Amino acid sequence: MLEQDREPGTERSSSAAPSRTVPEWRKELYDWLKTLVIAFAVVMALHYFVFNLSTVEGHSMEPTLTDDEWLFVNKFVYLAGEPKLGDIVILTEPNATGKKRKFLVKRVVGLPGDRIEIYNQRLYRNGELMDEPYTDSLIEDSSYGPEVIGEGHYFVMGDNRRSRASMDSRSFRAVPANLIRGRADFILWPYKEIRAL
Repeated sequence: MLEQDREPGTERSSSAAPSRTVPEWRKELYDWLKTLVIAFAVVMALHYFVFNLSTVEGHSMEPTLTDDEWLFVNKFVYLAGEPKLGDIVILTEPNATGKKRKFLVKRVVGLPGDRIEIYNQRLYRNGELMDEPYTDSLIEDSSYGPEVIGEGHYFVMGDNRRSRASMDSRSFRAVPANLIRGRADFILWPYKEIRAL
């Protein structure tokens, strides 16, 4: 088809409005905000599902851990597996009342189905004396058990076996797996103590 003739000096009207340019500083600010939001979301996801930092409070894990040490806690390991004998775990304090529940650091010494007993100041698992090179004293508190650990539960103790030094499964019994928050894999601080656990 042929265009209709137009009078000289007239132009076709355009429906497209002139585009407004966004100032450069606004683009840069938007990019920064987007990056910060993504970074925050990644950090929160890592903190919730993968790892966090925890501070040792008290003496229940001496000589392995001491007061005020910082621990790297691996949360992912128990999403993909289960606690193992000897793992140092962070758990929510069982039987705690009130809004603020404490976290405890203990060592797994009994697995589901194990028969745990303490007599003559020593720990026995399934009738065999446990080799515990991480302790530096005999168990000074009273005897315990025997007790067979239920399915999905773990018997935990502090490495400090002196009298009344550790609140653990001897007082609150074996703990269900859902109270175990993660495994302590490294000491991160103080720098002289940095090491894998």
